[in-house]
Amino acid sequence: MRALLRTLATLAAVVLLVAASVAAWFAYAAFGDRSLPAVPKQVVIVRGASVADIAEELSNNRVIANGLAFRLLARLQGSEEDLRAGAYRFAPHQSQNAILQELRTGGAQIARWVTFPEGFTDRQIAQRLQAEGIASAAVLDRRFATTRLNVGGTRTANLEGYLFPSTYLVDVAATPSQIVAMLTGQFFKELPADAVQRAAALHVTVPQAVTVASLVEREAKIDADRPMIAGVIYNRLRAHMPLQVDATIEYALPHHKAELSYADLKVDSPYNTYLHEGLPPTPIANPGLPSLEAALHPAKTDALYYVYCGGGHHVFAKTLAQHQANVARCLK
Repeated sequence: MRALLRTLATLAAVVLLVAASVAAWFAYAAFGDRSLPAVPKQVVIVRGASVADIAEELSNNRVIANGLAFRLLARLQGSEEDLRAGAYRFAPHQSQNAILQELRTGGAQIARWVTFPEGFTDRQIAQRLQAEGIASAAVLDRRFATTRLNVGGTRTANLEGYLFPSTYLVDVAATPSQIVAMLTGQFFKELPADAVQRAAALHVTVPQAVTVASLVEREAKIDADRPMIAGVIYNRLRAHMPLQVDATIEYALPHHKAELSYADLKVDSPYNTYLHEGLPPTPIANPGLPSLEAALHPAKTDALYYVYCGGGHHVFAKTLAQHQANVARCLK
């Protein structure tokens, strides 16, 4: 019995010693070791990266010495969901805890991932950048409104429609000029190579095709409808019919409205496609690639009307009578 007790006591002592050793190792790895980074290090944390992914990236870049300690520290602090993606510049000789706190607060962040959804207006892009602490919305609004581009041989009125919607890693100190260059540069990369030829075949300029794309972007719910909606727009233009696109009215109003009133349809604006024939003066949003493709490759259709019928789908009609029947069926 005494031998058993001695054995148990020995095991307990060993367990305590191991636990103390692990605790000492963890405390040093997480709080005491400041050997890394040996020099300033710049690291990009991608969106959606897990703590394990981040620990591996930091280890590979010699920002931390031990990924296991970093993961344990994040779990103990409940930080696993709080770490921010972006580009960081870490100062030399910091503890893993200090690195973790910078990832939680964004303190060492030099660039942030910012997403601009398809259909965002220039103003919404400016507001999002301001919300991210990158730039003044008022300053960006002025820059967007006064900058013109040569697109397919035609000068644009401003940048509405030409700030390509995507996710960008934006420098926190980016100037308005750098932001414009980044977003418009992506637009020119994404613009289909045959844009000039396709626009000419449709008897429009490339900026006019981008305007059509912006209407499609704001009207369509699913990609399958985009070429059909573009086809209807071109058919109405050729027939000299007002486009009567509700999204253009919404663009003309000072504030977003979920539903338009009959009074809204009479608003005095060149963007009111109920009152004015032809395209609005500029795009009404920044379209994504599917809408640009649809505007340059519209469906061949006789339809002149469409109405949203739920489930993401529109239904199309050639005659007003057919359209009215569709409206009665879809909006009841």
